[in-house]
Amino acid sequence: MDAATKKQLKITACKVRMGIIESVFNAKSGHPGGSLSAADFMTYLYFNKMNIKPDDPAWEDRDRFVLSKGHISPCLYSVLANRGFFPVEELKTFRHIDSRLQGHPSMRYTPGVDMSSGSLGQGISTAVGMALGAKIGGKKLRVYTVLGDGEIEEGQVWEAAMYASAKGLDNLTAVIDNNNLQIDGTISEVNSPYPIAEKFKAFGWNTVEICAHSFDEIEAAFSEAEGFKGKPTAIIAKSTKGKGVSFMEDQVSWHGKAPNAEEYERAMSELKAALAELEG
Repeated sequence: MDAATKKQLKITACKVRMGIIESVFNAKSGHPGGSLSAADFMTYLYFNKMNIKPDDPAWEDRDRFVLSKGHISPCLYSVLANRGFFPVEELKTFRHIDSRLQGHPSMRYTPGVDMSSGSLGQGISTAVGMALGAKIGGKKLRVYTVLGDGEIEEGQVWEAAMYASAKGLDNLTAVIDNNNLQIDGTISEVNSPYPIAEKFKAFGWNTVEICAHSFDEIEAAFSEAEGFKGKPTAIIAKSTKGKGVSFMEDQVSWHGKAPNAEEYERAMSELKAALAELEG
């Protein structure tokens, strides 16, 4: 990846993080921690990898994306807004009555959302169906899905993983946001799914482990997934919950609460300073 592309991705990811904070603050609810940890690879997908048309969200040959961990909708909405699917200003309506941006993604209301999600474990099954459908239909499109590391404690995830491997769905890539924290504590304390890579390998997947905040590693992983034949690919993205906002980083308390006015100003001040440095 050249320096100019990497710089622009970092700038965009910072803007995505600002949109996340803006959303949850104005809603007075939401899930900032996991949204912030996923911002870098989500930015890469929508700005440097996926074949999509913001001015034609229903384009038949587009790549598909399923947010299996649907509670981090603030991240998806901020990415979609910054990509041009709808105005960035609309992020302030998150979770408001009559808003297109509800607490979990809805394909009925929101441009760019390919699947309604939120019931943990179910999104990857839908992504598997999309990938199989594309294979049967002779479509060249690719399917991407993002799961939480706590989410993969759900049994349905492994049924889907087994089926995807059995059908050789090499057009499917799953990203596991491995920030090691879920609502009740560390995933190790709650119901450990470790070792994650080895489990996906046992289910017949190609696996890649990366730092979720390195665009070089992100690019290498998605390039490997695109070129790997015969198996789906699982990218285990080791991330920091709350990444980009110092007082939220690696704090389980920020899994599902909104900042107050003082915390909002502090978070936005940090992100604006980071943006200014990147743009300087």
